Amino acid sequence: MATLPTYFSDFLKDVRPTENQRNDLRQGHSTLRRRLREDEDLAPLIVSDFLQGSYRRSTVVRPKGDKRSDVDIIVVTRISKDEVEPGDAMGAFIPFLEKHYKDKWRVQGRSFGIELSYVEMDLVITAAPSESELGILEQKAVTSDDSLGEATDWRLVKGWIPPMERATFANRLLLEKALQQPEWKTVPLWIPDREINKWDETDPLAQIIWTRDKNAGCNGYYLSTVQAIKWWRRGFEDPARPKGYPVEHLIGDCCTDGIGSVAEGVVLTLETFVSRYAFDVAMKRVPFLPDHGVPTHDVMGRVSTSEFAEFYAKVEAAAQIAREAYDEPDTTKSANRWRDLFGSKFPEPPAPVSKQGGFTQRDQVTTPAGGRFA
Repeated sequence: MATLPTYFSDFLKDVRPTENQRNDLRQGHSTLRRRLREDEDLAPLIVSDFLQGSYRRSTVVRPKGDKRSDVDIIVVTRISKDEVEPGDAMGAFIPFLEKHYKDKWRVQGRSFGIELSYVEMDLVITAAPSESELGILEQKAVTSDDSLGEATDWRLVKGWIPPMERATFANRLLLEKALQQPEWKTVPLWIPDREINKWDETDPLAQIIWTRDKNAGCNGYYLSTVQAIKWWRRGFEDPARPKGYPVEHLIGDCCTDGIGSVAEGVVLTLETFVSRYAFDVAMKRVPFLPDHGVPTHDVMGRVSTSEFAEFYAKVEAAAQIAREAYDEPDTTKSANRWRDLFGSKFPEPPAPVSKQGGFTQRDQVTTPAGGRFA
């Protein structure tokens, strides 16, 4: 089997956000969150704020073309869902947006979109949590900026400390004690949906926990498998669904536990998808996929039968290419087949090097060795 670990390592470095893009994300969300906490009108309403989405889960991939990096911010408020209509709850944030992001924000169905020159942000507000939830939502395990890839020991417990705050011996002791505690059970939050004028449940923390546990069950290769397949999905010219989180959810459902490489994760995930949903496509229906945080929600609820069938056909073709690349014993041929799947971001194999009348075939990308510039 051709797992090509160094090729995949170089490929993933090239499809993940660059350092500048990560800095843009940090600047965008940290400025927004600081402004919210300092706003005279909104600050008394705010309980907590935290990051969600692919950025927090470490499943984000680099935006293509002129698109910007994006990040999702949850703002937990003291607004009562039993006393305030969804539209009125969102309306409380409009003066703030007009003040700080005039002509750069828009109202979406369940959030505000903020579009800056260097980053896009989704601002999601929630209703007041119960008293028992307040202690959880104010903890650093919730409010930390660190993604799962940056904080590999992240757990939803009181006293968890972000990596950048672990320099002191006292904090390391507190962290050690915190990691021995049982993890809190998440409780859904309520977000306003303007389009149907009702409050709806969401549980982004449960999605983060599920992703962390899945990555552990996949020997640490799950996050990279998601990024690889997401990048393949980005290659579609059409904007049809599923995309975004529904694609990530499908990958999670089909990715086999115990995988030993990204290559194996990709091929088995695509093949599992093909076998698992063949009957649904034949029956001209879309499978019901319960959300990890709110099982009554169908992740595929907005995907039409024609969109799912079209996506299925593309996965079926991709699965065949991935299997051929994975089974190919020749490194050069295997790498070129993976390039057929992932495009030019996947490293091109070096040409065979003549050596004593024969050829020496390399199984990894050449990197500089030794010297001050290595």
